[in-house]
Amino acid sequence: MIQITPLLAIRESCLQLTFTGASGPGGQNVNKVATAVQLRFDIQACEDLPPAVRARLTVLDGSRVSRDGVLIIDARRFRTQEQNRADAVARLVALIRRATRTPKVRRRTRPTAAARRKRLASKHRRALLKETRRPVGRNDI
Repeated sequence: MIQITPLLAIRESCLQLTFTGASGPGGQNVNKVATAVQLRFDIQACEDLPPAVRARLTVLDGSRVSRDGVLIIDARRFRTQEQNRADAVARLVALIRRATRTPKVRRRTRPTAAARRKRLASKHRRALLKETRRPVGRNDI
């Protein structure tokens, strides 16, 4: 079990890990060992997540979610497979934690009467300033 929050955990069977060769530093080792990790997490198939969290997770990181609802995380930052695996799982946990927080509902508000007066006075001052910059024409005299 992977603990997300004190009340939420997901089974490791929900994760699918594949290992591939990674580019970057590693010397001769980079050609021999598959250190890069691709973590696949099927959001809809995992029953451990509440429906609201599933919906927010899909919307939260839509670029990483495939058409069939599978979240894909690539981890190739480190030189060892174990570190990349831990990094991928940590990034998944962070994403799910963000999805567990319900967004604050925005309530529409109206500007106060004082704020409206202040805005209009500011516009009036600006208009007067611009009016003084105008050239004086023959018709204006």
